[in-house]
Amino acid sequence: MNALTAGEAKAAAAARVAELREELLAVSHSIAATPELGMHETHASALLAATTERVSGIPVTRGVGGLPTAFLAEAGTGSLSITICAEYDALPVVGHGCGHNIIATAALGAFLALAPLVDAFDLTVRLLGTPAEENGGGKVKLLDAGAFDGTHAAIMVHPAPVDVLSMNPYASNGIRVRFVGKEAHASLSPEQGVNALDAFTIAATAVGLARQQLRPGQQIHYAISEPGGAANVIPGSATAVWMVRGETVEKLEHVTAIVERCVRAGALATGCEVEITRKTTGFYTNILLDHELLEHYHANANALGREPLAVAGPGGSTDMGNVSQVVPAIHPMIGLNRPELTLHTSDFARAAAGPEGDAAALDGAVLLAQTALDFATTAATRERLLSTHPLAQS
Repeated sequence: MNALTAGEAKAAAAARVAELREELLAVSHSIAATPELGMHETHASALLAATTERVSGIPVTRGVGGLPTAFLAEAGTGSLSITICAEYDALPVVGHGCGHNIIATAALGAFLALAPLVDAFDLTVRLLGTPAEENGGGKVKLLDAGAFDGTHAAIMVHPAPVDVLSMNPYASNGIRVRFVGKEAHASLSPEQGVNALDAFTIAATAVGLARQQLRPGQQIHYAISEPGGAANVIPGSATAVWMVRGETVEKLEHVTAIVERCVRAGALATGCEVEITRKTTGFYTNILLDHELLEHYHANANALGREPLAVAGPGGSTDMGNVSQVVPAIHPMIGLNRPELTLHTSDFARAAAGPEGDAAALDGAVLLAQTALDFATTAATRERLLSTHPLAQS
C-alpha cells in the first residue's frame, strides 16, 4: 500500500517546486539571457543536465539519439513510464520569443518534484531534453532514434498569452527552392542574363494568387535568403524557403503540391533551372488530442486557480505533434496573463523572463507533476496507457 495518497503526493510535488523556486528561476533566467538556435543549445542543455544531476543525484545521459544537445535523465523503474519533454531552443532575432526557457524550467521542476515519489506509485519518470523544436525537428529525430521507446505518455507545457487547454498545431513542412539563372551586366548586356530573382518574383506572385483557392486550414509563408549583390548585376541565383501548413497531413500534401507547381512556373517563365528540396524527414504532423489526459491537466489547473480556455483553434506547428502520433501526449498552454502579447515577438521574450514568466514556469512544473501523478493513480487512465501504447513494448 502506498504511504501517500494521490492528494498527499500532489501536495508534496507542489511543495518541492516551491522549495526549489530560486534554483528553477535561475535556470529560466539564464536560458532566457542566452538564446541559442536549434542544435546549438550548448549552454541550456549543459545547465539543465548539470542542475538535474546536482539537485536529484540522478545521472544524465548527454547526446541522446546522436544529437549533441539532447539529454535524458530517468527516475524509478516503475511499470508506467512518463516522459517530460523539455525544449530550450530560441528563434533568430527575437530570442526566446516563444518562451522555451519556461518550457525547460517547467519540465525540470516537474522531474525534480516527481523523482522522490516514483517508487510509491510504480512510476518511471524521464526528463528528455529535446533540441531544435522551432525548425529542426528534434523530437522527430529522437523518435527515429528510439529515445521515446518504452514511454506510455509524453507531457510538456508551453507558454502563451493566456491559459489554453491545448495547442492545436498544423502539420507543416519546409520547401527550399533555389533558382539558377545566369549573371550579366544589367545595363550593358541584360539580354545575356537569366534573372533568378524574376523567377522568384513570378513564383511568389503565383503562390499569392493561389491562396484564393486554398482549402480551409491551409497556410503558406516564405522568406527569401538570396540574392544579395549589386543592382547593376542580373542575379544568377535566388534562394527562398516556403513553409506550408495544413490541419492534417493530407491537407499539407495538397498545399505543398500547389507551392511546387508555382515554383516551377517561375522557372519556366524565366528560363531558369530550379532545385526544389522538400523535407522528407522531420516534417511536423498535426497533434492527436488526447482528451482524457487533457482533462486531468484541466482539473489540476483549475485547482491551482488557472482556468484554461478550450482547445485552441488551429495555429502554429510543433514536433510534439509527431510524438502524439505514436505516444499519448498533451501540449497545454500555460498563460502569462498577458492577452495583448503575441508569441514569436521580443515583447513575449521579455515577459517570459519576467514575473509573469516566472509564475508560468513554476505553475507549469506543479501542473505537469500533478498531472503525471493522476496518470499513475487513476485506474482507468493507467490501464489504458499501459495497454494501448505501441512503443510500450519496445
